[in-house]
Amino acid sequence: MVAKHPSASSAHPAADVLIVGSLNMDLVIRTPRLPRPGQTVAAPALETIPGGKGANQAVAAARLGGRVAMLGCVGDDAYGTALRDGLRREGVDTSMVSVHASEATGIACVTVADSGQNTIVIVAGANQLLTPAMIEAQRAAFERARVIVCQLESPPDAVECALKLGARLGKTVILNPAPAIGPLPTPWLAACDYLIPNETEAALLTAHAVDSPESALDAAADLHAQGARHVMVTLGAHGVAYVDATRRLLMPAPIAQAVDTTAAGDTFVGALAAALAEGAAPDAAIAFGQAAAAVSVTRLGAQPSIPFRSELGVLAAHAH
Repeated sequence: MVAKHPSASSAHPAADVLIVGSLNMDLVIRTPRLPRPGQTVAAPALETIPGGKGANQAVAAARLGGRVAMLGCVGDDAYGTALRDGLRREGVDTSMVSVHASEATGIACVTVADSGQNTIVIVAGANQLLTPAMIEAQRAAFERARVIVCQLESPPDAVECALKLGARLGKTVILNPAPAIGPLPTPWLAACDYLIPNETEAALLTAHAVDSPESALDAAADLHAQGARHVMVTLGAHGVAYVDATRRLLMPAPIAQAVDTTAAGDTFVGALAAALAEGAAPDAAIAFGQAAAAVSVTRLGAQPSIPFRSELGVLAAHAH
């Protein structure tokens, strides 16, 4: 495999938020409605928009006040170049994004209905090349960061390595378990300060049918009992079901007219990470994330929909 790997000694300003995860180019089709199995639906156009859960969360954290670095893989192709250039324009440190000639950059085929609902199919491409060795080589970046953020669009062994390294170093570790396919290993949950599934993912991670705010709280309590210290199940317009060691509560979402829910969850995670890196308490960080996500759903696209901090009417409250 021919790859251009970043140096373990790359000298960059310290990032408070380190995102370990995926970079994809989103191929977005907008349709009047989502097609049913076997149905063909005409669409007016195809858009090519930077995405990937990791990259989306990096952009969100950067726009919402964080000093952010990205660790991941892209192909040695036009999409990879565009993704890295886009992150750099957002102020994200891309020195830990390695470029590989053996795999194409990851893509996501996104269909968005007029209702705002979407379906997404991912081809991992170069994202599948992230390894534990590449994680360990960037230990210095983990040591400098305050918050480590992972998702599940990278190989499981790399995700596990990043979670455990962050936990060993005493960092605030966030896992957005998406896309989830089943229960997580107990050591992963024990490494998580914040576990952030949506309702579908929470159902897959537990034995609970998550079809109401109360059932989401039950699932969150189950995941907390398994080791995650703060669990928040995102429920879209219904808010966030939150459980920690002493509380079990539903935090209502701001009212928003959704036109496209793509990257709303990533916006929430990135905003939460930025707020936590500043020292915000969990409640304030959640409110900040909800405010950012509420703005994002009123706009089209993944990264283009993510707001800047100056656009929000709420700022993260600092812990004293």
